[in-house]
Amino acid sequence: MIAAAGLLPVEADAAASCRDWTTWLADEKRLSAHTVAAYQSDVFAFLRFTAAHRGGAVSHSALASLALNDFRAWVTHLAREDHAATSRGRALSSVRSYFSFLDRRGILHNAAIGLLRSPKLPKSLPKPLTVPDAAALLDHAEDTPQEPWIGLRDRALFTLLYGAGLRIAEALSLTVRDAEALPTLRVTGKGNKQRLVPILPPVTAALRAYLTACPYKRDGSGPLFIGLKGETLNPGVAQRQMRVLRHQMQLPDTATPHALRHSFATHLLADGGDLRAIQELLGHASLSTTQRYTEIDATRLLEVHAKAHPRASDRQAS
Repeated sequence: MIAAAGLLPVEADAAASCRDWTTWLADEKRLSAHTVAAYQSDVFAFLRFTAAHRGGAVSHSALASLALNDFRAWVTHLAREDHAATSRGRALSSVRSYFSFLDRRGILHNAAIGLLRSPKLPKSLPKPLTVPDAAALLDHAEDTPQEPWIGLRDRALFTLLYGAGLRIAEALSLTVRDAEALPTLRVTGKGNKQRLVPILPPVTAALRAYLTACPYKRDGSGPLFIGLKGETLNPGVAQRQMRVLRHQMQLPDTATPHALRHSFATHLLADGGDLRAIQELLGHASLSTTQRYTEIDATRLLEVHAKAHPRASDRQAS
């Protein structure tokens, strides 16, 4: 894997440090062979660009003398070659790893690469589950844990995320008193903004079954969702429970607690839900966020627009 360094337009010192770096990635960082190969490919491509850009074989002294504009020229080259922002970001991470290795070994120091901004990555959202997968997940949510009440807790939490579109942080901040106000919940979201969310009967039933079975009795100010020892439930525990559940059900890795919120919005819209109402339920400040969140296709968006726009009826009448 590292023998390819001999084909690079580099001096002996840079070739040796490339070999040492890739060996360090594999032996000390314990990265997979696939990851090491990806890092190595990025750095080799950078070295080839640098040789062409500077007009000669690359040495340690050449690497040390690279200025911020040289690194920017490389990133611009990647963009012109139609590398996606994610690919450019990974390439920059790989090259930074190589320079950091050289710095730690006392071989060279180049402060310019630390000034180079990472490409702005597109925001990605978890994919919603299908309606059958969401229903099956909730049906089996209480089957995994050893403690029956823990299973009821997981079912109640996941049912709430899917049935009300809550963020996991919002759900875990709820108190016992909040649950006593059903069939509505006052939820505190981002920016400390509050909203009222209607709770469906199946969600209410799951919450009450959990509260009845929970061995810890708390006053109204106590957390609604708690861990095995009675403390406020850690979101990492909920995420771990979801990983176990999706593995048993052979669901994709995109099945996460947050994906249940996306599923709530997407399924509501697909069933004819009003986009503005969904925006309110989700607590989004911008309708454009809701559009992206619900993975609206062009046809559905036109339908929503036609129903909502005040001139739509005029066009249809004409």
